[in-house]
Amino acid sequence: MFGFGGKKHKEISASELNVLLANDEALLVDVREEGEFATGHIKGAINLPLSQFQASRIPDVKGKQIILQCAGGKRSAMALDKCSAAQAVIDTHLAGGIGAWQSAGLPIVRG
Repeated sequence: MFGFGGKKHKEISASELNVLLANDEALLVDVREEGEFATGHIKGAINLPLSQFQASRIPDVKGKQIILQCAGGKRSAMALDKCSAAQAVIDTHLAGGIGAWQSAGLPIVRG
């Protein structure tokens, strides 16, 4: 578990996220800035940059777990703090961010 300001957030590994995405059981929200997202992102991720992040802008996806992700975990934890403040039920992010995803040998999409 990782968190800022004493708050704990659930973390999911790259392999666990890969299974959820393959089974269409998760929506991945990439909170990196648009330029970072364009250089490479996880297939199916939507981009909601932290600089403009609002939990209310995350699409309603009944039955799917919402997972936040950034480059290494810090910004996704900050976005989770914003979700908590907005009383959103989103509490999980990708441990190690896209860096961990790539280290696990999993593919990214460019563009």
